[in-house]
Amino acid sequence: MVSRSLLIALAFVLVATAAFASPASEGEEAAAAEKEMVRDPATGKMVTAPEYGGTITFGTASEPPNSDPGQGHPGLYSWMFTLEKLGMADWALDRQRNALQSPYSPDFAITGLLAESWELTDPVTLTVRIRSGVHWHDKAPMNGRGLTAKDVEYNWHRYLGLGSGYTEVNPFVAQWAQVDDVGIVSVTATDDRTVVFKLKEPNIFAERTIIHEYSTHIAPPEVIEEHGDLLDWRNLVGTGPYELTDWVEGSSLTFTKYPNYWKFDEKYPDNRLPYIDEVAWLIMPEESTRVAAFRSGQIDYLGSITGSQIQSVDVVDDLKRTNPDIGVWPFFAGGASLAFNLSVEPVNDLRVRQAIQMALDAEAINDGYWKGLANTTPQAHTSSAIAGFAPQFAEWPEEIKKFYRHNPTEAEKLLDAAGYPRGADGIRFKTNIEVRNVYDVNVYEIYAEQLLAVGIDAELQVMETAPWVSNINNKTYQSMTSATVANTWGQLTPLTHSVTGNAWQPGGPIANPEYDALVAAAQNASTLEEAQKASRDALLIMLENHWYTTAGEAPIVSVSQPWLKGFNGEFDLVSVGAGAIVARIWLDPDLKKSMGF
Repeated sequence: MVSRSLLIALAFVLVATAAFASPASEGEEAAAAEKEMVRDPATGKMVTAPEYGGTITFGTASEPPNSDPGQGHPGLYSWMFTLEKLGMADWALDRQRNALQSPYSPDFAITGLLAESWELTDPVTLTVRIRSGVHWHDKAPMNGRGLTAKDVEYNWHRYLGLGSGYTEVNPFVAQWAQVDDVGIVSVTATDDRTVVFKLKEPNIFAERTIIHEYSTHIAPPEVIEEHGDLLDWRNLVGTGPYELTDWVEGSSLTFTKYPNYWKFDEKYPDNRLPYIDEVAWLIMPEESTRVAAFRSGQIDYLGSITGSQIQSVDVVDDLKRTNPDIGVWPFFAGGASLAFNLSVEPVNDLRVRQAIQMALDAEAINDGYWKGLANTTPQAHTSSAIAGFAPQFAEWPEEIKKFYRHNPTEAEKLLDAAGYPRGADGIRFKTNIEVRNVYDVNVYEIYAEQLLAVGIDAELQVMETAPWVSNINNKTYQSMTSATVANTWGQLTPLTHSVTGNAWQPGGPIANPEYDALVAAAQNASTLEEAQKASRDALLIMLENHWYTTAGEAPIVSVSQPWLKGFNGEFDLVSVGAGAIVARIWLDPDLKKSMGF
């Protein structure tokens, strides 16, 4: 049965789409009339036939940290146009079954990429068949040689410390991915095309995790052996559709089509990918700069696959007024949240955290800022859209639920009881909120205003990705930091971030043995039902302890130029892999010219 919250979310997306949509312009229709048209088998729509050539230009808010998938952190990844994974979401999937507009792809939507096939040959053995005909780029030291099972073995040894000179789990994997949680004890290439993953015990998440987990890209072994890592972008070699050919620090990255890429279009099987010759990735920290460049036709897309999504409805409305033919793609992928540094006063006091939650008025934010498009029903750290794994608000115990309703009067009483009375100036205490610059700062300004109404003076500090991450890792932020709730990054991945000792805890440091036991029970469950119950119970503990706030789930919006073809708002095909989408879309330069750009 589809959850009520999911239906609400879907309804909001439909309303948002209807509100933003506009008919094709006369110029677009005229340009299309002169083009060959084909049917998109995934959507049923007629589109102009795929074309080769051109440059697609993106604007991104943050510069990638480096070019090594084993040395990453939140933000954008320079390797995602070049390196590939074992699996991906199916580009040819009927969009009525799944629109591919969420970070979470259901199991039925996952297909092989570097993996041709896989099967559980026994309860603790996953045998993966590596696809033949895949070649590394023709660049030293890989020199165009064929991909082998040994390459996959080497990378998984590097990720999990299981051999090939690696004895420790990679910190990045421990921090972000779930691959070290399914009990993989060995990874062995038994021949050139076969890799065998052995588990400590049966795990219902093993197949999905190994094939499609967050950022387990296959990097070039010879390069890592020669240089020790892939931190220098000049050494990056992959099997993917593009090569990273230039990186001007603080300015831009350039990716160039690899002419002998092995993959063909799943929708149009006669067409070798990619279609677009070059990808220009411009680093534009200011949203106003990115929006102005989009408005003038200098960039072709703003949105999730390049870390530049628009979270302000006003910005989208303004773009629609000046550029009525653009594609607008709203989707729900989490809500702006506050996470607490539990080691510092005053937010180490549960009553203060409860008061902060009760001070937030999601309905007022929705009415005044989101124009009614947000889902204001409180949600846990895992989205209710991931059916069965998150408790619906109606199911929360009343002793928890009452603290997630807007109630400034009770918030003031809690702050008084916690020993923070209002001073002569009406202020109880001063603090700050660190906000990563890709979040919607306007929403956090509203949060600060609502906190001030109960006497909390919270100053916003907008930060670049690297220092923001460093402060979270070291727990050096003063009090609160930006985070997300209602996460759609996977069934259990949002839970693992709050396990005792996890390297990545936006809120924390957290140490709750009962919570840890429930997460472990979910990870090691023998049935889906057991995993779902343990997940829901763990999230209730998180809600009871107020490690995060929740104040509405608003649509994040991507926008695309009308000359960007084959794109339907897809979010991510391979979990950190914009290159997979970019390789499958194309440009219509005649339409762009006819529109005066």
